[in-house]
Amino acid sequence: MNNNRIEESPKRMNGPRREVMKEPEEVAAMLRLRTVGWGLKRIGREFGCSHHTVKRYVDAGGFVAYRQPERPCKLSGLEDWLRERLRRHRGNADVVRQELIAEKGIDVSLRTVERAVARFRQELDAEARACVRFETRPGKQMQIDFGERLVEISGVKTKVFLFVATLGYSRRIHVRAFHNERQESWFDGLESAFAKFGGVTEEVLFDNARALVDRHDRMTGVLAFNAKLLAFAKHWGFRPRACAPYRARTKGKTENGVGYVKKNAIAGRAFATWNGFEAHLEAWSREIADARIHGTTGESPAARFARDEAGALKPATGVPPFRAARDLIRTVSSRTSGM
Repeated sequence: MNNNRIEESPKRMNGPRREVMKEPEEVAAMLRLRTVGWGLKRIGREFGCSHHTVKRYVDAGGFVAYRQPERPCKLSGLEDWLRERLRRHRGNADVVRQELIAEKGIDVSLRTVERAVARFRQELDAEARACVRFETRPGKQMQIDFGERLVEISGVKTKVFLFVATLGYSRRIHVRAFHNERQESWFDGLESAFAKFGGVTEEVLFDNARALVDRHDRMTGVLAFNAKLLAFAKHWGFRPRACAPYRARTKGKTENGVGYVKKNAIAGRAFATWNGFEAHLEAWSREIADARIHGTTGESPAARFARDEAGALKPATGVPPFRAARDLIRTVSSRTSGM
């Protein structure tokens, strides 16, 4: 029998003893020897493996590939959390890994996180392929949103609320940092965007933020804007629009903008003061965000804005801030009623 010994394959087994994995033909020969009365140890010696390996093949009735035992995963039970965070951060697994450390106290490698969210990333990719991107004409729409981020300011991790406005046509963006997401912050962010862009779009699209929308029924479509928002919109001359509930993808340009700001303008940076942080955001918007070649339009937002959109905006020059105008109306009304 030794003269006809079958050569061993160089393929290795990932088993406990790192033995050579046998090919199907060798396993078939083992089974034939077993049927003619050979013992497990004798077969093992013949094929250069342990009798435990022979027994495994015999018990299985043929060739079976070795499967490495699955080890318990640190991320088991966090599937829903991982899916939500991956969606929130637009597929950025490294940000998810950072939040795992900060919020869950779980420190794993980026590769581990990527494996855990692989199927969720496939969901995002499928949705992206199914979503038809819509384009808006110059001056038609501006999209706004808020995003939260922990930023190191003066040596302290500070929760910052980032207001991001994106012009639908040119993709120019405007970023402001606030300490909260109250209605006054939305209005201040909008007015600073009008000032930066030098005008007002026909409509402003936003999510169903409680500071702006009193009610938006998903089933009936009934929409009730906040009364102060309607007054603000009338003052500046734009039409407010709210995304359908649970359909924030209609506001994708700004959601992409929020993620872009977090990953590009802020990630890994610390700031000495709040004023320094605000100055950085302004410089970054001007020198990086507006100057880059946009992946969808194929040109820089600044160039696209200057050529097509600047002249399409409703001029904002001479319009007083909303708060100042309301205070003036109250003062005049009070004087009139007292006469």
